[in-house]
Amino acid sequence: MKMRTLTALRAVQCRTFATSSRTSTQHLMSTADLSVPQMQQLLTSAADYKSARAKAARSVGPQSQELSLANKTIAMLFSKRSTRTRVASESSIASLGGHPMFLGSSDIQLGVNESLLDSAKVISSMTDGIIARVNDHSEVETLAKYSSVPVINALSHLYHPTQILAHLLALLETYSPKDTSLSKLKGLKVAWVGDSNNILNDMIVSFQRIGIDLNIATPEGYPLDQFVLDTATEGLRKESGDGKLLHTHSPEEAVKDADVLVTDTWISMGQEAEKAKRLKDFAGFQITMDLAKRGGAKPDWTFTHCLPRKQEEVDDEVFYSDRSLVFLEAENRRHTITAVCDQYFAKGGF
Repeated sequence: MKMRTLTALRAVQCRTFATSSRTSTQHLMSTADLSVPQMQQLLTSAADYKSARAKAARSVGPQSQELSLANKTIAMLFSKRSTRTRVASESSIASLGGHPMFLGSSDIQLGVNESLLDSAKVISSMTDGIIARVNDHSEVETLAKYSSVPVINALSHLYHPTQILAHLLALLETYSPKDTSLSKLKGLKVAWVGDSNNILNDMIVSFQRIGIDLNIATPEGYPLDQFVLDTATEGLRKESGDGKLLHTHSPEEAVKDADVLVTDTWISMGQEAEKAKRLKDFAGFQITMDLAKRGGAKPDWTFTHCLPRKQEEVDDEVFYSDRSLVFLEAENRRHTITAVCDQYFAKGGF
């Protein structure tokens, strides 16, 4: 999941792709593509799907749900292995009456045997939507540029929008269980302690517009991506928000007065050779009860992690405690992806 710093050329390229791809077909590349009302619409829909599924599980007899993807085929192009995203995507598409067509790295190699341009044109001509889990973000942007059907970014090195929607739903269920309005999260303080990566990037481009304060602690030598910061600034110009952003190299400073503590993997796929160096660099960044106490997190602080988790990132005492929202967020992957699939593949976007 690690974010690589983009060159100026890459930044220009991404901006160009994002602009041109939205002239006729709507795609979801990051939460920067969503206004706060649009995020709200997706989260309200996700909460409704979750409630309906829970009600159906308690009932006897046949249950009805609108099959908005009936007779539609959704291509799932996964260049990287996946557990939660694959299960959530396939079950979401099936629940809406659609057919999920999984194409893994052994089935199709994007940009290897065939150009991304050609793959996008061919696959989109035979399907009704594309969910893509790729390596470099330029890959999913290229797919979106040349696809005739909506493309959803299910993870790139730069962004992971569907994960953040699941995270936001978990926060609403925890801090405002009777009202799923995003306005209820205004003033909430989230502390990120860990690597500068795609999960954090999607928080940066969305949280301030919602009104969530985001404190970030990364080790020295692990800077925030300037392209992402510029995108967040551009979003705030278009849509006002009063959330604050703090970047520090001190985990204790980040968790001061925090409501929610968050971390993610320190060693992403493809970075295994850097393991020894990274473990050394991230010493002192493990989330523990002691860190929360030393830093002065709020007494009722909660914790979450997008998974998969390693013990050096957060210890068992926190991970399996009553403070943990980890498995709530993981379950929400299905419901938020269901909402996204319905909105983009059935309704054609916003």
